[in-house]
Amino acid sequence: MRFPRPLPSTGVPTVPSIPHVAPDRLPELLRRMPKAELHVHIEGTLEPELIFALARRNQVSLDYESVEELRAAYDFSDLQSFLDIYYAGASVLRQERDFEDMARAYLERAAADNVVHAEIFFDPQTHTARGVSMETVINGLHRACQRAREEQGVDASLILCFLRHLSEQEAFETLEQALPLRDKFIGVGLDSSEVGHPPEKFARVFARCRELGLHLVAHAGEEGPPEYVWTALDLLKVERVDHGVQSSRDPALMRRLARDRVPLTVCPLSNLKLRVFPDLAAHNIGDLLDAGLVATINSDDPAYFGGYMNDNFLQTFAATALTVRQAYQLAANSFEASFIGKSAKRNYRDMLDGAFASFV
Repeated sequence: MRFPRPLPSTGVPTVPSIPHVAPDRLPELLRRMPKAELHVHIEGTLEPELIFALARRNQVSLDYESVEELRAAYDFSDLQSFLDIYYAGASVLRQERDFEDMARAYLERAAADNVVHAEIFFDPQTHTARGVSMETVINGLHRACQRAREEQGVDASLILCFLRHLSEQEAFETLEQALPLRDKFIGVGLDSSEVGHPPEKFARVFARCRELGLHLVAHAGEEGPPEYVWTALDLLKVERVDHGVQSSRDPALMRRLARDRVPLTVCPLSNLKLRVFPDLAAHNIGDLLDAGLVATINSDDPAYFGGYMNDNFLQTFAATALTVRQAYQLAANSFEASFIGKSAKRNYRDMLDGAFASFV
């Protein structure tokens, strides 16, 4: 069975040919359907068990006595309180094989969730500031991506992120360090503390990356206002907006995002953990889809926020009135929003159609 492609103007299927699925079978469908993950920070996949294992390997002292004590510390009041412990956890990463082990652990988990394509963020400045070389970071992550294709059948690419709480000059220096390894990452992004660090702070370095032919994405509209999304679009010229949930506060912005098919990489459990929304039932993912936006579901920092891809789908659908049709649309959107070729996108959509057909 073939399922209809979404209309460019609305982003919803053209006719109601999505099969009926009983409510008790929807979780199974969410688990089984193929999907792409476009917003995951690889340092945010470091589970406490691996943090302690790498700390022992590299003789790094931690401020926590046990895995349980560290996991209990994952109680955040906002983005900054999370980032403080996030950077502390990354301190155990020292050798190339540490980065490979971290990425392999994530990719194995992603494969179990039927993630068939992943575009993975990494924060080199977090590591180069500690004396870890750019080559160590990128080569370790890249080797894990290569092995994932061979061993799990997961296609994975890397996106280098600049830390927005640092200066643009430091971002330029990071870019120059990474350029000899240009063939091992596909784009650049912008992450870390959003409030007080608007996108225009990095306009020149993003212009340089655009000249180099790199894909461009940026975090905007998570805790920051809709104006940050406008700036990311107009000054940074991003192709995708990471988070973007505050866009719903600006009707004109919502119309533009829908019209231009600008994807949003939404992270529901992250939004819940960092108190962007009071509970999942209040999340606006359904409103974004209803408005015709290319919204996607992703895990962000799953080790810290309590959920990988299927956790995000299952908990969000359980808490909201999202439908089978919207499950299909979210998965289809994830492939549309990815930086892969048209042929690969068609192949993944065929795979998605097959998964839904199996429920008829």
